[in-house]
Amino acid sequence: MTLRRKLLIGFAAFIVILSALAWWATRGDTANVPFEKVTGTDPVLEEDYSAEKIPTVVIAEPVGWAQDESPKAAEGLAVTRFAEGLDHPRTMLALPNGDIVVAETGAPAGALPDGLVGKVMAHFMDKAGAGGPSPDKLILLRDSNNDGKADQRFTLREDDLASPSGLAYRDGKLLVANHNGVLAFPFEIGQTAITAKPEKLLDLPVAGMHWMRNLTISPDGNDLYVAIGSASNIGENGMEVEKGRASIMEYDFATKAKRPYAEGLRNPNGMAWNPATGELWTVVNERDMLGSDLVPDYLTNVPVGVQYGWPWVYWRNKVDRRVEAPMPQFLTEYTRRPEYALGPHVAALGLVFTGEGHLMGEKFGNGAFIAQHGSWNRKPLSGYDVVFVPFDKRGNPLEKPVPVLTGFLAGDGKTHGRPTWLAWDKAGALLVSDDTAGIIWRVTAPGAKPAPKPEALKSTPLPPQRNLRPPRPEEVLGQDYIRYD
Repeated sequence: MTLRRKLLIGFAAFIVILSALAWWATRGDTANVPFEKVTGTDPVLEEDYSAEKIPTVVIAEPVGWAQDESPKAAEGLAVTRFAEGLDHPRTMLALPNGDIVVAETGAPAGALPDGLVGKVMAHFMDKAGAGGPSPDKLILLRDSNNDGKADQRFTLREDDLASPSGLAYRDGKLLVANHNGVLAFPFEIGQTAITAKPEKLLDLPVAGMHWMRNLTISPDGNDLYVAIGSASNIGENGMEVEKGRASIMEYDFATKAKRPYAEGLRNPNGMAWNPATGELWTVVNERDMLGSDLVPDYLTNVPVGVQYGWPWVYWRNKVDRRVEAPMPQFLTEYTRRPEYALGPHVAALGLVFTGEGHLMGEKFGNGAFIAQHGSWNRKPLSGYDVVFVPFDKRGNPLEKPVPVLTGFLAGDGKTHGRPTWLAWDKAGALLVSDDTAGIIWRVTAPGAKPAPKPEALKSTPLPPQRNLRPPRPEEVLGQDYIRYD
């Protein structure tokens, strides 16, 4: 046997062994707790966990949908294609005239770490359908004949975009959040192209592990809210790089002042206002590498000044022992418990509340719809669906998530697509973007009447107190975190 042949055989054996080791290392942790038990208002959180040195990796490879295929809608609902042939459509905005603005977007260049770790992450992102350069386009879709399909499509803007995600409209301006700042484009309703130069409203922390920067405007139109995810999993690159991240920022349009509105949220995504209570709510992607049962992503309301504990604490009083940065003094005393668990690693992204005119029927009459992009680090897979969280009349989430759209997973480690964002069309149908498939789905309850306007919850504000009240026992203090019917 020649030396060259020996070297080739040795190299091939090395590759086989290396591949086997990689397969073994990424088999990871299998969930022990039934998924449903880690959802709802009182989730079961595993206490005895082992931190993972190498993450569990289970990625569903996108294969798309055949022309006669679609997700499975819940009983009483129907799903159709509103638009297709899009290039990674991630976020959407419904304009006052019914036009839909879609951001074709992806992670910016440089968002991943350098070296081998970055190359491994890039490989897995490619496999999950999230690799490649960001398209960086805004598309306008129009259903001109009201048949539930977008029959007109326009490229609204290509310039000045850098991984755009957040979208909002106010007073003749289309607001767009790039990964590194918020721009305001002059825009009149009905336009099909934006030609004017934008004004920069805000600079934002660039890229990072979580690059999306989502937007919502207060009901009175005075303030802008920007969701900014962390640059890391648990602050492993130091807390200096996390300044201004893992938070929701508030920007005052009149004074141009900004302030942290909420902090300690690892990766807040969709934001929406509950029309019954006037509260801001968000969905948050929690930390990784604590196994397949931890930590549940969550849905929660966001009072001003609230702290949710990242990276040191999760679920109010669960300390993450892996975090090396010193914990701020008294953090556990004022960390707030999330309202509702969605389950571990579901990757909750889009969020909308039911409102006046929706066509989803009485079963889905009062609550929130959430698009769950799907896990990459849980065994078995979780997410890859759209769910509904019912609310009571006092604005509290109830029970367990109700499936709305399922059937994205195709089996054998494949997925047809990944639900990403939500919006209401002008008729009251629910639109669901499917970024890896390039489709926007439309969901309604056939024959449903437009829903009435939600009844606003009336409350009386407490008078201001000039004096601090005396300290209270812990068992009484804990009642501050209980919401009653």
